[in-house]
Amino acid sequence: MRKEEKHEDDEDVASLEKAFEETAVPSWQNQITIRAMVTSVLLSAVFNVIVCKLNLSTGVIPSLNVAAGLLGFAMVKGYTVLIQKCGYLKQPFTRQENTVIQTCVVASSGIAFSSMFHSMNIHIFIHGHTIFL
Repeated sequence: MRKEEKHEDDEDVASLEKAFEETAVPSWQNQITIRAMVTSVLLSAVFNVIVCKLNLSTGVIPSLNVAAGLLGFAMVKGYTVLIQKCGYLKQPFTRQENTVIQTCVVASSGIAFSSMFHSMNIHIFIHGHTIFL
């Protein structure tokens, strides 16, 4: 009897996925939007400066997934509210669009970290010292 009660309780718990059950997943063309790309470029510039600074000062960078996701969500949600108030909103903000933003920002930051790390190693190899002292 206890297993039955537990199973019923599991079904009663509201799930995030249940909230989006009837929402169709947009095609990939609708997930990669201009506002997602603009947000990705802006956040990538900010995060690349952060990555370069941390790489030069500590040599270690934190995982930026959560920060990129939250800032991307906040920026696009702000755009969406502003555009909706003006009456020009064509497509609502989706979870998939936020994932595109997060992926672009984290990939860009990873490229900045890798390229900076390798260029510093080449400089040290050629000149025997760092230029960042």
